[in-house]
Amino acid sequence: RYLDRHGTSDSHSEEHREREEDEEELSGGEEADLRSSSGRGSLLTRRGITLRVLLKDGLVEPGDGVLAIHYLGKNFVGDLLNDGKIRWVETGQIFNSPSAWATHCKRLVNPAKKSGCGWASVRYQGQKLVQYKTTWLHKYQPSADMVRAEHNFLFFLLWLVYFLKYPRPHTTLSDLMVSRRTDRERIPVRYCTLGTRDAARDPHTLVELSAFSAINRFQPFNVAVSSNVLLLMDFHCHLTTSEVVGYLGGRWDTNTQLLTVLRAFPCRTRLADRDSASAVEEEICQNLFMRGLSLVGWYHSHPRGPALPSLQDIDSQMDHQLRLQGSNNGFQPCLGIICGPYYHGNQGVASTITPFWVVPPPEQRPNDHGIPVAVEVTYVQDNFLTSDVLNEMMLLVDYYRTAPDIVQFTQYWCPDTTMMDKIKGSLSCHAPKDQAYCQILEHVYSQLMNIH
Repeated sequence: RYLDRHGTSDSHSEEHREREEDEEELSGGEEADLRSSSGRGSLLTRRGITLRVLLKDGLVEPGDGVLAIHYLGKNFVGDLLNDGKIRWVETGQIFNSPSAWATHCKRLVNPAKKSGCGWASVRYQGQKLVQYKTTWLHKYQPSADMVRAEHNFLFFLLWLVYFLKYPRPHTTLSDLMVSRRTDRERIPVRYCTLGTRDAARDPHTLVELSAFSAINRFQPFNVAVSSNVLLLMDFHCHLTTSEVVGYLGGRWDTNTQLLTVLRAFPCRTRLADRDSASAVEEEICQNLFMRGLSLVGWYHSHPRGPALPSLQDIDSQMDHQLRLQGSNNGFQPCLGIICGPYYHGNQGVASTITPFWVVPPPEQRPNDHGIPVAVEVTYVQDNFLTSDVLNEMMLLVDYYRTAPDIVQFTQYWCPDTTMMDKIKGSLSCHAPKDQAYCQILEHVYSQLMNIH
């Protein structure tokens, strides 16, 4: 849904799709590099699927006159050779790929044609080649999924390194019950007051969110978040007075422009513990892969402050968006969520949960910070609490059991509400339809009370 400077005409969109199609085709050498010795196609993505791959895996067979192009009333016929190249019947010319042949033929009819969109234009025995590519993906989908997961975790590791390298100030246990004056120290500023980046400005300065409408934009995607995601994320953020971080798994539908967040993956690690980074990465990578999910975002907590992004959060979110977009050469949103469990400015016992995104600064002001904007989200109530979520909650309890900054749930949040009442009340906001969750969670709560 991003617009180029000159609008969104059908011709521009068509040319953009054709350029993407052309870029997918690789030379034979690149194709060989993409395959590993561990198994057929185990490291091959959509970008590496060529006619030679389809021939090798038996989805198509070489033959005379089996390829055809129909364009603006003209017909072109080609032979599919054993090495995956195409021979044009009329002239005997050899072409290395469907796009090369399609571009040549189409330019004979329309000299202004810039590309050929070969896989969608060339037919093999009457069926578009792109359908054979889709068949190959379905047949070897686990391998393709693994590659996508590997791509995701290239930048996931960068995320984790970022937080391990630049941890937030550590909050001690006794800080939680001090005067509420501390909560008011981090007063958010309006984005318009920031101006150009200033190295002397505190990177933990909080910034108010703008609305898409306030910057003359429409939200370029829709978001649906599972209630179980919110429950697990909120539970994680309540356990400690220090900042926590986790990741979001889900799916992105390019046709409906819908980002569905289906699973939260808490990082059971201290933000300054570099030694545990690789283990955390591997575990979450496997969990995502086993569930057929992609990495679609991240969350972190501001334990005792407003659930608004800091300047550091804004830069981090902007980096995440760019890396996620670059992982598959196409737009995919990256959702950031901030959870504020123990901020006394919250309404009642419920945590403030803030989904946000960052719009790049205006072109004429490249040295400004990105613009943090509020993301409208549809929250989908799950039918029941899954065993995955319950298991993750117990793992979190075990992880923080001996932590010096674990919240003392027997203490009081306010004169008539204990910390345990606080977490129960907040989690009830994300309740599944099946009310049996209350009894199920009592076991988790009892484990928290038994820690002290």
